[in-house]
Amino acid sequence: MRLRFLKPALLAATAALALSACATATPYGPAGVDSRYGYSDQRVDADRYRVSFAGNSVTSREQVEMALLLRAAEVTAESGYDWFSTVNRATDRDVRFQGIPDPFYRDRYSPFWGPAWRYQRRGLWSPWGDPFGREFDVREIDRFEASAEIIMGRGAKPAGDPNAFDAREVIQNLGPRVTRPM
Repeated sequence: MRLRFLKPALLAATAALALSACATATPYGPAGVDSRYGYSDQRVDADRYRVSFAGNSVTSREQVEMALLLRAAEVTAESGYDWFSTVNRATDRDVRFQGIPDPFYRDRYSPFWGPAWRYQRRGLWSPWGDPFGREFDVREIDRFEASAEIIMGRGAKPAGDPNAFDAREVIQNLGPRVTRPM
């Protein structure tokens, strides 16, 4: 008898876990064939790279920009340089709207809607029918992508440049704060 009640609860918990796994921020990793989200970099010159990071709709602007700086620092360290400076840096926001139908709405052709459902004719309005159609909730979905062109250098970073970063300090400070793939 207890199994009969346990089975629906187990199915509901499994479904909730599966849905929560879909709604996670973009993990820090390379963008590739499986996903367009993550980082990518391209060498432009001997000491210059173009670096970008694209996040999904649950990844905040702050997380995207933090991952971009971390990737720029990693590219700098892997190339044997000590610091980098961002030359061109931009964060793009992609906005789209999604209409979600109201799950509790019943149209006039439903047998449970109202007493006049059998008698309504096309084009006639009735107090039991909605003349404007089905109701929708509208949700705004934001997605951020940050990109930068970096110049790398050796030695101490330039003191007067606010766009210059010490690569090892950035890795040490931001590395633990990004979400890594499991």
